[in-house]
Amino acid sequence: MIEMEDVYKQYPNGVLAVNGINVQIKQGEFVYVVGPSGAGKSTFIKMMYREEKPTKGTIMINGINLSKLRSSKVPLLRRNIGVVFQDFKLLPKLTVFENVAFALEVIEEHPRNIKRRVLEVLDLVKLKHKARFIPSELSGGEQQRVSIARSIVNYPKIVIADEPTGNLDPDSSWGIMEIFEEINNRGTTVVMATHNREIVNKIRKRVIAIEGGRIVRDENRGDYGYDS
Repeated sequence: MIEMEDVYKQYPNGVLAVNGINVQIKQGEFVYVVGPSGAGKSTFIKMMYREEKPTKGTIMINGINLSKLRSSKVPLLRRNIGVVFQDFKLLPKLTVFENVAFALEVIEEHPRNIKRRVLEVLDLVKLKHKARFIPSELSGGEQQRVSIARSIVNYPKIVIADEPTGNLDPDSSWGIMEIFEEINNRGTTVVMATHNREIVNKIRKRVIAIEGGRIVRDENRGDYGYDS
């Protein structure tokens, strides 16, 4: 599903953010990516959906070599990858329904299918009753639920989440994790970068720890492993 082989990423300012990473993530896995600030987690995550390109090495996603993928083909790649951000990235003037539907409209899905699928995922994230609300009328946790609904509305094989609970209170964070677990239980691969020690230690999944751009720990049902 996801494979990195001898991957490096050096930025123009000389910073080596990823330093020789080798990793495989199988279909249906749930993986936490942890590590101190500046360790290279965000770069590691961004390379999976081609927001960043490796300086060296091979990245395979669903059999596609991202290192050789033309920029014009990136939108096609992302149809099979859902991305959830810390800051939601919702369109402020669109309703909840329209924000989620937008992801299907850009791939020219039939309107009848759009309505059915949007209502289906809004039901999953428990926001069907707020379909006509705009983002400013929602709490932070609700906005993140909309972001998750948008990320899964086109049935992606992989969902990548970059600090999805970073701006949320503890109760909202647990609610968001329940949704990610449900998505994973339905067969979707989930890769989540997080600083949330409590969640990682309570909801035990595979843990990949990155320090200095290298994987220093890779454990099934691992713990967070860092001091607060």
